[in-house]
Amino acid sequence: MKDLSRDILPAISFRDGARTTSANGDSIIDLQGFEGAVIIIASGTVTDGTDYTFELKHGDAANLSDAAAVDDADLVSGGPTAGDLEPVINVADDNHLHWFGYRGSKRYLRIDLKTVTGSPSTGGHFIGIVVKGYPKHGPVV
Repeated sequence: MKDLSRDILPAISFRDGARTTSANGDSIIDLQGFEGAVIIIASGTVTDGTDYTFELKHGDAANLSDAAAVDDADLVSGGPTAGDLEPVINVADDNHLHWFGYRGSKRYLRIDLKTVTGSPSTGGHFIGIVVKGYPKHGPVV
């Protein structure tokens, strides 16, 4: 059986915490040495609020001062529903996993919580992971 673990490198971009308002991701992920990535956004407990919309940003500046929303043409649909791109998570989505691919040409990525609708007082818990893949040189670990 083949071992995928030496050809990917996961990194956390959006750290867990109770979120009630929109927020930039916590870490900028450098894709140098990799040709693509899978973005995973997982929800924990979502207690209130209507919708939490996530957005992937990319750019060439290390501090993402040139951050721009990734065009849908640079995203590959994932899941859990066919055609899923950047997810919208609602109060009924406790412990859900959403994923999609990135095939753009920019070096840096960040997962942002773009909008929160409703009036959450306790909010929701989320984590965003960028799994870097297609390494130019392997193994990566």
